[in-house]
Order: sequence, then C-alpha cells, then structure tokens
Amino acid sequence: MRFENAETGLSVAEAAKRLAAEGPNALPQARRRGFLALVLGVMKEPMLALLIAGGVVYLLLGNREEALILLAFACLSIGITVVQEARTERVLEALRDLTSPRALVIRGGERLRIAGREVVRGDLIVLSEGDRVPADAALQEATGLSADESLLTGEAVPVRKVPARKEPVGTVAGPSTNARPGGEDQPMVFSGSLIVRGSALALVTATGAASEIGRIGTSLNKLKIETPHLQLQMRRLVVVFAALGVAVSVAVVVLYGLLRGGWLEGVLAGIAVGMSMLPEEFPMVLAVFMAMGAWRISKVRVLTRRASAIETLGAASVLCTDKTGTLTENRMTIAELRLPDGQVAQVGPTLPEAFRELAAAGVMASAPKPFDPMEKAFHALAKADLREGETLPGAGRSLTRSYALSPDLLAMSQAWGIADNGWQIAAKGAPEAMADLCKLDAATRAALTAHVDQMARSGLRVLGVAEAAHPGPLPASQRGFDFRFLGLVGLADPLRASVPTAVAQCRNAGIRVIMITGDYPATAQAIAAQAGLQGTSVITGEDLAGMSDAKLTHAVKDVTIFARIMPEQKLRIVTALKSTGAVVAMTGDGVNDAPSLKAAHIGVAMGGRGTDVAREAASIVLLDDDFGSIVTTIRLGRRIYDNLRKAMSFILAVHVPIAGLALMPLLFGMPILFGPVHIAFLEMVIDPVCSLVFEAEAEEDGVMARPPRPSAEPLFSGPTILWSVAQGALVLGITGTIFALAPGYGLTTDQGRGLTFAALIFGIVALILVDRARSSSILTAITRPNRALAVVLPIVATLLAVTMFWQPARDLFNFAALEPAFLAVPPLAGLAVLLVLEVMKPLWRWAQGRSAPTTPRDTPGKDTVH
Repeated sequence: MRFENAETGLSVAEAAKRLAAEGPNALPQARRRGFLALVLGVMKEPMLALLIAGGVVYLLLGNREEALILLAFACLSIGITVVQEARTERVLEALRDLTSPRALVIRGGERLRIAGREVVRGDLIVLSEGDRVPADAALQEATGLSADESLLTGEAVPVRKVPARKEPVGTVAGPSTNARPGGEDQPMVFSGSLIVRGSALALVTATGAASEIGRIGTSLNKLKIETPHLQLQMRRLVVVFAALGVAVSVAVVVLYGLLRGGWLEGVLAGIAVGMSMLPEEFPMVLAVFMAMGAWRISKVRVLTRRASAIETLGAASVLCTDKTGTLTENRMTIAELRLPDGQVAQVGPTLPEAFRELAAAGVMASAPKPFDPMEKAFHALAKADLREGETLPGAGRSLTRSYALSPDLLAMSQAWGIADNGWQIAAKGAPEAMADLCKLDAATRAALTAHVDQMARSGLRVLGVAEAAHPGPLPASQRGFDFRFLGLVGLADPLRASVPTAVAQCRNAGIRVIMITGDYPATAQAIAAQAGLQGTSVITGEDLAGMSDAKLTHAVKDVTIFARIMPEQKLRIVTALKSTGAVVAMTGDGVNDAPSLKAAHIGVAMGGRGTDVAREAASIVLLDDDFGSIVTTIRLGRRIYDNLRKAMSFILAVHVPIAGLALMPLLFGMPILFGPVHIAFLEMVIDPVCSLVFEAEAEEDGVMARPPRPSAEPLFSGPTILWSVAQGALVLGITGTIFALAPGYGLTTDQGRGLTFAALIFGIVALILVDRARSSSILTAITRPNRALAVVLPIVATLLAVTMFWQPARDLFNFAALEPAFLAVPPLAGLAVLLVLEVMKPLWRWAQGRSAPTTPRDTPGKDTVH
C-alpha cells in the first residue's frame, strides 16, 4: 500500500481524529476502583471496626444517641478515607500517563516527541538505538537495524531488520504481511521490542490491543511495584503499636469488669483505649505523602518512577552528571573550522573556499535527516553556505551503508554510492580515532593534539573529519578504507543559564557535583569552570581503564571531572563512589547507561533525549533534561522528607495524651473520661491535620544549606522519639491535672470532662504549631502561611464550639455547661504547652546534634564526600 503522507506523516488533526476513533495506544488496564470498592476496602480498617463495635455496644446499653453519633463518625471516617484514596488514585493515574514510553513521530513534516499512548495507526515513527518500539510498524527505511524481541519470543539474541523492498518512503507491504516476531531480516518491528542497534523510519500498522503484544495478552497490570523500605518500616511500626493496643485493651476490659462489675462499660473503655493507641494514621500519611510528593515533583517536570527515590533524595551526597544537554543546552552550533595545515576559520555568513570541502564531508558523515544536535549543526552550516544553484552535499546520491560508533573506535562513517559503482566515504569522530583511521604519523598527530587542546580550552567540542574513495566491495569495518584527514570542527554548546546557581546550591547543601562526559578533557574543564565546579584534576577513560578498583575508590574522593568516559565505565565510577559511603545520584540517557543508572541510589534519566531503556532503569526522569531540575528535585525531596517526619512526630506525640487520658481513670479509680465517641472526634481532627496540613507545609529555612541526611538515619531517631513523647507527656500532664483538679473547684464530672476535652484540643493545636517549626521559632510557625491549616483550624474551632455550647451536642458527648471564668482554661493550657515546648526546643536540638553521625567537612580545594 502507499502511505498518503510519505514525507510529512499524518497531520496533527488526522492523528487526533484517529486517536479519538481507535483509542489510545495502550494495553488494557485494570479498572479504577469504584466508590463501592473503595468503601469496602476502608471497612477492613481496624479503626472503623472499633467504631462500629462501639456503636453496637452503645445500642446494647440503650444509648441510642451515642450509638448514632459513633456510627456517624464511622461514616465520616469512611468519607475522609475514600476522598483521600480517590485523590491518591487520580494522582497515580496521572503519573502512569507520564510514564508511558515516549515516541518520536513525524507529523505535518515536524518531528515531535509524544507519549507512546498517543501514537496512532498511520504515524511515521523514528527509531534509534535504545528506543522501545511503541507500536507494530512496517519499516520504510533502516540502517543497520537490530531489535531485541525477547519480550515477545523469549529469544534473547537480537534479530536483524530490513525494509520489505527498496521503494520510496511510504511504500510498505502493509499489515497483511505474515511477518511475526523472531527471525532475521523481517520488515516489521513490534510493540514492546527494543532497538539495540541502528536507526529506522517505520509506518505504524497496529496499536494497543491490536498489536502483537496485545494479541499475546501481555498486560501492564502484571507488573508489580516493589514496596519501598520506608513503607516496610512503617508497617512494622503499626504492627507493634496495634499488638500493644490490643493487649492493653483486653487488660482494660478484664480489669474494668472485675473491679467495677460493668462488663459492657468495660468493653466501651477497652474500645476507647484501643482507638487511642492504634496509630492508623501512619500508613495513610505515608501513602498520601508519597503520592502527593511524586505529584509535586512532576509539577517541576520531573517524573518519579519509584517511590523509594523520594525518601532517598534528601540523603543524596554526590551528583554525577553528564555535560551535553544536562549542563549545556544541547544546542550545537559550529563555531570554528581548522585545516590540517593549521588554517583557522571562524564561522560567519560565508565560508572561505578552502574550508568548504571539510564542511561538506561533515554533512555526508551525518544522517540525511539528522536528529543528533551535532549532525543538525553540520546541516545548518551547509545550508547557510549554499551558493546559487547548489544543493546539499549528498543530494541525489544513495546512502548505501553506515558504520556505527563502537567502544573501540569513537568514529562513524557513511558510504555513498556514486555513478561508476564506487563509493564516497565520509567519516567523523573523536580526533584521536580519526588519527587512527587516517594512519597519521607521529609528527602530524602531535600537531593535531596541539590544535585540539587549543580549541578545547575555549570550551569547544572537537571532532575530526575525513573522506575516502572506495572502488571495490565495502569492507566489514571502517578501518578498511584509505581515509584522508580533512581537518577539525569545533562545536559550541552553551552552558544552561540555571547551572551556575544550581551548582552553588549543591555546594551549599553539601552535595558534591561530578561531571562525567565523553568529551575532550580540556573542553570538560572549560565547561566545569563556567559551571562553578570545584577541582581541576581530570581522569580520562584511558586512565580509568588502567586503574584498579582500590585506586579508583581513592581517586573519586577528590576528582570532579571524568572525561573521554565510555558509558560502560560509568558503572565503575558509581561503584567506587558507593564504596566511599556516598549516596549517589547518576544521570544518563543511553542504552549503556542503564547499568550505572540501576546501580546508583538515584538513577536520573533524560526524558527528552534519553532512551526508553535508560528511563526504565532510572528512579526519576527529567522531562526537560535540565540540571537545574535535579537540584529542584533534591530540594523538594528534602522538603517532603522533613514534612513526613513532622507528621509522624505529631502522630506519635498526640497519641500519648489521648491514650493516657483514656487509661488514667482506670488506674486511679476516677470516672471514665473518654469513650469511643470522644476518641472518634479526636481522630477526625488528627487525620486531616497530619495528612493535609503537614503535607502542604512549606520548606524549612536553609533546607539547602545543610549537609545531606545520613542514609542510615531512621525516620524515628532516639531523640525524635523522646521529643515526641515529651510533647505528648506535657499535654497529658496539663490536661490530666485539669481533670484531677476539676472536682476541687466545684465542677461536676461532665463539666470536668468538657473542660479537659477542650484543653486537649487546644493542646493538639499547640503541638501542630510546635511540629511545624521543628528547626525554627514558634513565631515562624504562626506567621508562615499554610492554606490547609487555614481551612482545618476554623473547622476544628467550629466543631469544638458546637460540642461545648450546643445542648444536644453536649448531651451526646456527656459535657455540661461551664461558667465563663472556666472558658479561659483551655486556651491557657494550649499557650502553656506552646511556651514550655519552645523553651525545651534548644535542648532537643542539642540532643539531636549529639546523636547525629559526624560528617566530614569541606577541606580547601576539595569537595566533601558524605
């Protein structure tokens, strides 16, 4: 069949029409949980079971009002949890859309990078090494193409791919061909397979469930996301608290029944104690923080692929970054040309005649339709220098074969057919590789090295260019040609404007930045100086190859620049850094970067120019490939972890007075203070505060002016647990004293209960403010805006006022009206908690500093390794 838009691809409008008609290019996914499924899931929670059990016991005692209010709280708990889970699912669904493989398509003559799910039948897709094929497609053009189809066939050996026949672009055999996955020289590529070598242009013939992988029935739903370490730690913590709560609750029921004779009342007391000691907020808060944290990070165009990366970001101490496209703009322009005799031309409106052969060979050594920024620069230079009646170099000739870059030869060659059945060969690559191909003598090599050094010191990326004429059959290797060296080309790639500031922020935050590049050492040093990287010593790929692991481990403590590094050597660098105790973040974009990305604590893949293999191996993906985004992500990671610790500290602190006030009457023979209805009300306060208020909390001052968090530091350190317990004990002491002294001031039990309950609410508000400002003054906590807190506090105040002043609510809670003079007690109790804890805070900071692991400080001329 003949494709109707062979050169330009589908129009944007036609693609949108097909997407609407045929659906997204995605395999069937599990349905989103509906409302009923969410409710059933929530009803399995222990806290809800306790609420319902309490309502049943109240009914048995004949207290219908208390039973109804408790069941109303159960419904409210279901509502809050369902809303939170639905919100989390929506966030995760949006993030799943972002994680779909990217595809490069030609639409309306323009190359566009789109989500794989947006590819439609009839799209022209551009494939290159490292890409995951987004849909079944028939090859139109292919150069040295091989694909790994093991996902479909189980065969691990890559297979060669070729177009069906030599015809103009757009002519294909169509989906009616019997090509199936597996076997050499097939004209089709299949969704889910991986391009391991070469490049191609292909026409999409089937998407989604209609593709080969869809027919096989493979589903993304079978993929399991590993449970983050922090979540496992949280589960163990909840199990311990739950076991303790159950044991204490059973003891309360037995003691109450034996000592007071009221077994049903004892069950109510046991339920109240169980509810007060069960920290069901822990897992909910963790889920909300991880989901919303990933969403906040995605808002700065960074995709979190693994939740564990969020908890690791705050501990990152070394950031390894490549140069091109991350530190620089990946916007290459040719700035300078040099001939072998030393003549130099700065690129201007026109090129001197002597340099035109060099420029033309550079174009012919590039792809006819370039995507690589360097190759685009060669084409742009040639187009700008076209004279009247001229065409681009290579126009009218056929590209017969391409010799790809290889680890042992950093050069590529293209063979073009000419009229007399011979070939014209154009090559470009690293200057030293071109010197080998051209078999230059020692004196010429020395002169070449001097020229390269001079250009590289100006921050230029230097390539050598050569040409050859070949009359006979094409050899298997590009070393089989008799090349003539034509000269050097210097390409400029400007530093991103955000990089110097981002590097300075890393230095202030105790994060060491290391540049790892395949570029020439002098070029790397020039860019490093512009970026503000510390240190000038360089290790090259050749140096690294000759180093033992022990020597490399010692060297990485001081070296900031690695140049002429092959992708597979990055893994050794990551391993060496990890052996020093560093928490390593590593950027990468190629197929060979995948091992180092996976080995790093935080693998950072490039979303724009990166391959699907790199993105699949990484923990986070930069959608704009900008170094500044990495630093922003680390800042957000520190903020998320800080706020998570605040929320967990608050949860632990607030359960101390709740549990204490539930147990105190049983221990000292006092009237029962709290029943399940009171605990349920308190839970309605605690849940939104710890999940919404603390998640929305702004970052602490100086969040990027402190060293990284030690990776082994637990979420609850000893001083943090003691501080939380001290906070809770203070609130318990003040509220318990109020309840104990109430009869002495002529208050009835119901009046004392209401007064103590109000004082506890004010104490909880005080704990919110204290935990908001863990590392700053209370004035900061009061004045720092938090929209969630601004909503929650008025609601809490309104509900408290209703329970204290509206007679039907007072009856439900067993409260009684208070004299106006006593109404000042709860605010004063909250203020006392606030002031005492503010005085105690320096002591806690001192204890926390004493328990923190010592961290090496900066030494002159060196970066710190944590």
